[in-house]
Amino acid sequence: MVTTMEWVGTSEGDRMPTDAPGAGGRVLVVDDAEEIRALIRINLELEGYEVVEASDGQDAMEILRDTAQRLPDVITLDALMPRRDGWWAVSMIRADPRLEGIPIIMVTEFNSRGDRLKAVEAGANDFITKPVDRYE
Repeated sequence: MVTTMEWVGTSEGDRMPTDAPGAGGRVLVVDDAEEIRALIRINLELEGYEVVEASDGQDAMEILRDTAQRLPDVITLDALMPRRDGWWAVSMIRADPRLEGIPIIMVTEFNSRGDRLKAVEAGANDFITKPVDRYE
């Protein structure tokens, strides 16, 4: 069966189909900047993911501890946020046997080798710098 696709992107090499088959996974996006959450959410939804959002580590933990909700398959987590930051959230997630296996991708404007090492040592599985490249 052939389907028509609407393409997004500005240049030929930057285009991708909007009805690409999604993985159907659930992602918790945690960032205090609404525009960053929206950017990540839109790109993940274009790939078929369900997205849940939180504005800081405290909100993220409340979502994760709600046993009525399905756990996310992966978490994107900003490092610096008000109330409870990403470093606190990573430590709380890794300390909880119910949550410890969820992959965490730290998303931050810091890009030094030390920052990457700190993220991995804290328990993050990967590290992406802002601005976020949608293919990364």
